[in-house]
Amino acid sequence: MSAIALAFSDGMTIARRNLIKIKRVPDLIVFTLLSPIMFVLLFAYVFGSSISIPGVSYREFLMAGIFVQTAVFGATWTGLGLAEDIQKGIVDRFRSLPMARSAVLVGRTTSDVVINLISLVVMSLTGLLVGWGVHTSLLEALAGFALLLLFAYALSWMMAVIGLWIRSPEVFNNASFMVIFPLTFVANTFVPSNNLPGPLKVIAEWNPVSAITQAARNLFGNTHPALPTPDAWPLRNPVLATLGWTAIILLIFVPFAINRYRKAVSR
Repeated sequence: MSAIALAFSDGMTIARRNLIKIKRVPDLIVFTLLSPIMFVLLFAYVFGSSISIPGVSYREFLMAGIFVQTAVFGATWTGLGLAEDIQKGIVDRFRSLPMARSAVLVGRTTSDVVINLISLVVMSLTGLLVGWGVHTSLLEALAGFALLLLFAYALSWMMAVIGLWIRSPEVFNNASFMVIFPLTFVANTFVPSNNLPGPLKVIAEWNPVSAITQAARNLFGNTHPALPTPDAWPLRNPVLATLGWTAIILLIFVPFAINRYRKAVSR
């Protein structure tokens, strides 16, 4: 068996182990799903009445941002899980097994995809209840969800680096929020980027979260000609920008995570 096939096979074994843990401790997934549902209800019914989006109801505009926020938050499972495994000594047990070194990382990031898929299904049902809808074809809608999962998968590798660097679940939670909150709020997730003041507007336009949010809105048909045309290239070509950002994140953080993992398990 080739090294790549072995890493994939061992990675799937680790992914199953992570998902079985969630099955045994359902509270983990329950509280993960409650947070974005609360965001939907809060923004849709509390702030939605005071935010006007030309040509589109705020609830339809909002849902793509909530989908992205849910996917970004779901990516933190990898880093948190790695930090817990290192702290509890589980990684040391993996070292004694005849398995590929990268299997733990592959398994962790893969299980994140499954968790994010479950989260997106729940969020879609919640969105339908508050008035969100898809106004494009089935293929475009599926492409939107696939793009969300791909982007979240890339972020999982970034979170893996943070988890391996910090190695403390409690500190990881604080550190990851310092990354996640600027990414998700200084963007077009909840308000159009044109509504933001000068410097924040530029940051939001080039924020990868804005690109994936705009791509999701386009693919779900939650846009309108009355909305101002974005000036920045990433928002005028959001699908290409998202694929580009995803490739950049993977190229940087996959080797970085593998290198950090090797150092972590060699101590």
